[in-house]
Amino acid sequence: MKAARLATLKFFALVFLLVGLAGLIASATISTHYLVVMPQKPIPEKLQVVPRSIHGVTVYQTTEENRLLNTWEFTSVGIFLVGMTLSVIYLEKWGSMQVPAGEEEERELAEDLR
Repeated sequence: MKAARLATLKFFALVFLLVGLAGLIASATISTHYLVVMPQKPIPEKLQVVPRSIHGVTVYQTTEENRLLNTWEFTSVGIFLVGMTLSVIYLEKWGSMQVPAGEEEERELAEDLR
């Protein structure tokens, strides 16, 4: 693999990892905010009847709030996993490029010993 393609792969791996991590941090922040502002008993008048357990405390939220937080969490995990996959591919390709350089050094050492 050419060095330019390897650099591009590294760039996209880092972008996906960082965006996924930022999304996970954002969803944790939203979840913590929900823990503070959401009622701990259902309020049917406000449609806050969907339970969510946050740090062992059950709070009740609307269907839309539940969908929003679930979307943040699942999307962030998905993006992070794409970044992890690209990172593994990058490390595999980078490692395969390093082997020939190591073999050259071994050949030079073998020739020096003769």
